Amino acid sequence: MKQERQSENNEKSISKPPNGPSVSEGNERDHPSSEALSLPSLVAGSGTLDRLVDTARDYARAAASDNTLKAYAKDWAHFARWCRMKGAETLPPSPEMIGLYLADLASGTGPSPALSVSTIDRRLSGLAWNYAQRGFALDRKNRHIATVLAGIKRKHARPPVQKEAILAEDILAMVATLPYDLRGLRDRAILLVGYAGGLRRSEIVSLDVHKDDTPDSGGWIEIFDKGALITLNAKTGWREVEIGRGSKDQTCPVHALEQWLHFAKIDFGPIFVGTSRDGKRASETRLNDKHVARLIKRTVLDAGIRSDLPEKDRLALFSGHSLRAGLASSAEVDERYVQKQLGHASAEMTRRYQRRRDRFRVNLTKAAGL
Repeated sequence: MKQERQSENNEKSISKPPNGPSVSEGNERDHPSSEALSLPSLVAGSGTLDRLVDTARDYARAAASDNTLKAYAKDWAHFARWCRMKGAETLPPSPEMIGLYLADLASGTGPSPALSVSTIDRRLSGLAWNYAQRGFALDRKNRHIATVLAGIKRKHARPPVQKEAILAEDILAMVATLPYDLRGLRDRAILLVGYAGGLRRSEIVSLDVHKDDTPDSGGWIEIFDKGALITLNAKTGWREVEIGRGSKDQTCPVHALEQWLHFAKIDFGPIFVGTSRDGKRASETRLNDKHVARLIKRTVLDAGIRSDLPEKDRLALFSGHSLRAGLASSAEVDERYVQKQLGHASAEMTRRYQRRRDRFRVNLTKAAGL
């Protein structure tokens, strides 16, 4: 009986026109999108079709990363709470109300602090995504949204705050602080492979030993005599990253990876996993990408990098992106190779990662005759 009522509720939510009555907080339209995928009310259900619905939901969940989906869910929850406090409805989308919402985010009225322009822009993207999953189109070019957002950017926009690049001498000092126990071998491999490959922290922890080892794999590594080949399913699609062997074993990313895999006895599944409490055994649980960020911050402090600054400021300077910026800034090779390694679609994006390489290398003032 409960299943019949649930089926009736699903059919009603599907057949209701977009401009119909607003939907309450508990309705499925206020829940994450992939669960809203179901058979049209006019189609008779069958085992095959039901399985296809489940398959479609799995594909819908895979359309964005887990971190992105979590962020979008938080964006919707915040907007829904704001609407309730203002006595407004979330559905259907109202450009006027969304414009007011953006203005509230930028002004920081009430107990909430004003948000940065980039965060507001991300919130708007989250709302657009959530509305699309609920069958509505949010026109970001509508004047009530576009003009307010343009005014916010004009008044509050600041230059982007870039994380400090970890340079070659920095990464050497950082790995030197790590012990040679199992955890130290793992963390050394994480830092060196992440640095040499110019990898995002999420890409590092998503790697498996082989192709298709696990459903949540983001890629795999093949080790050869001359180096390692990483095949990644990244933001820009599938790409290959080559990591050559270093000049000595102590700083070679491929050697560090081999040592970790050997002593951790890992020959299948996730490469970077947790360890037992005594640090003597590797588990089967994949590390979270936050481990990479914490590892970078900890080893930056232990290595005394930027010791001229207070600890709080030093921690704020470095993040997972510091590895990618470090490779882009330190590798003295043609820019095209750096662009390919980082998986950037344009050279301009690569230059944003280069903290000091190209400044004043070309003096256009002198070239112009001055």
